[in-house]
Amino acid sequence: MTSFHEGLPPLATAIGSRGGPERRTEVVTLGSGREERNTPWAHGRRRYDIGGALATLDDLQALQTFFEARRGRLQAFRFRDFADWKSCPPLQDVVPTDQPLGTGDGAATTFQLVKVYGEAEDAYVRPIRKPVAGAVRVAVNGLETGAISVSHSDGLVTFASTPPEGAVLTAGFHFDTPVRFDTDRLDVTLEAIGAGRAAAVPLVEVLV
Repeated sequence: MTSFHEGLPPLATAIGSRGGPERRTEVVTLGSGREERNTPWAHGRRRYDIGGALATLDDLQALQTFFEARRGRLQAFRFRDFADWKSCPPLQDVVPTDQPLGTGDGAATTFQLVKVYGEAEDAYVRPIRKPVAGAVRVAVNGLETGAISVSHSDGLVTFASTPPEGAVLTAGFHFDTPVRFDTDRLDVTLEAIGAGRAAAVPLVEVLV
């Protein structure tokens, strides 16, 4: 069994899910009362809970099947966070100039997809490792090109020919977050005839 499964859990489990990015900040209070704040993490880590929502027994069976196939916490997989799954705001349409991809140097042909949060010095650049197949659009100096190949397992974009030096490379895309179950146990209750809920199904982002 590979350590990563490229499939998604049942779509119904994303409805009613909750979660988002987590940061780790170490805060030291000095004798003067001032604080020193540092972080050992270069990137945020997302956590979700896809349990708690009322679901049909068929949906719960699909979730149990997916959980068993992943062997609980053993195998990671894709999760679609519908609050953050596009290179643009969730209710807008992707365009190939949404996000920076890089600048041509006359030699490099492969570039990492990223999503930028914030602006200028405060910007956080998030590597996108799990783009959705068929949903990546790329532009060179604002003009869309199809002369590329995309690795959907690590988010690398490779141009068929070397972008010229100084060329502005941009991309638009849909993407998933790589996660694993953060529990080895499912707790499902029957709430009504034909319906139930899973008490808690935590997911945690993994590095891939």
